[in-house]
Amino acid sequence: MDFSVTYDRPEEGPGSGPVTVGWFLAKDKGAVLFDPPERVAIRPPNRGHAKSASRCPAVVQLESRYFMVKCPFDLHIGFQRDDKGKAVLVNRAGAASPIRTSKLNEVLTLVTEAEWRFPDRPTVQLHLPYCFIADEMVYMSQLSAFAHYRADPLPGTIFGGRFPISIWPRPLMWAFEWHEPQKDLILKRGEPLFYVQFEGMDPARPVQVVEAERTAELEAYLEKLTGVVNYVNQTFSLFKAAEAVRPKKLLVPKG
Repeated sequence: MDFSVTYDRPEEGPGSGPVTVGWFLAKDKGAVLFDPPERVAIRPPNRGHAKSASRCPAVVQLESRYFMVKCPFDLHIGFQRDDKGKAVLVNRAGAASPIRTSKLNEVLTLVTEAEWRFPDRPTVQLHLPYCFIADEMVYMSQLSAFAHYRADPLPGTIFGGRFPISIWPRPLMWAFEWHEPQKDLILKRGEPLFYVQFEGMDPARPVQVVEAERTAELEAYLEKLTGVVNYVNQTFSLFKAAEAVRPKKLLVPKG
C-alpha cells in the first residue's frame, strides 16, 4: 500500500491556503475575563536532541490542530441534596469566592435531574460567550484538555460535541458529568478548560484562528439561531433552514 500519496490544492480560490476560523464573544459583558483561544503547543525544555518528542513532526502536527480555551473563573463547587432531596450546588469557597454566590447561577447551572444521562452522575454547565465561525464548511469538535496534566484530576468527564460552525455558530458551554459527586469540582482561572479542533473539507490544510468582527450581518444571523434548542429536540434538523438564511460572508477578521 502506498502511503506517500499527496493531494493537490489549488493555488488560489476557496480551497487554497489555510482554513480560516474566526472567534468572537457573543456578548461584551465581562469580556476582559475571557482570553483568546491559543494553539496547543507543549514545548518541554529538552528540544536539543534530534529525537526529542518536541521535534517530532507527528507530535507537532497533532498539537497544531488543537486550540485551547482557558477557564475564566476560579470555582470550588460541591454537590449535595437539600432536606427535601433536591440536588443543589454549594459554593465551597463561601465568602472567599471570587464569584459572589448570588452571581454563581449566572455562569454555572445544575442540569435538571431528569435530563442527566445517569441517575448518579449530576451534570453541570458552565456558560461561556465563545463563538466560532467560518465561511466554508468547517466542523468543530470540543474535547477535554487531554494533553495537559492535572495534579488533581477532575471528578468526572466533560461532554464533547461536534457541529458545523459554518452553519451553526453558537456560544459554547462547558458541560461536565460528575462521576464522583462526593468530590468537589475545582476549576482555576487560566488553566486549560477544553480544546477545540477544526475540520475542513481537506484534512491536509492547516487551520488559522483569527478574531472576528461582530458585524451587523453576523449579529442578525445569530439572532435567528438564538434559543431554538428550547423548542426542538434535534437542532441538527434545522441546519438546512439555517443555511438557507445564512449570508454568503459572515467572517470579517478584526482589524
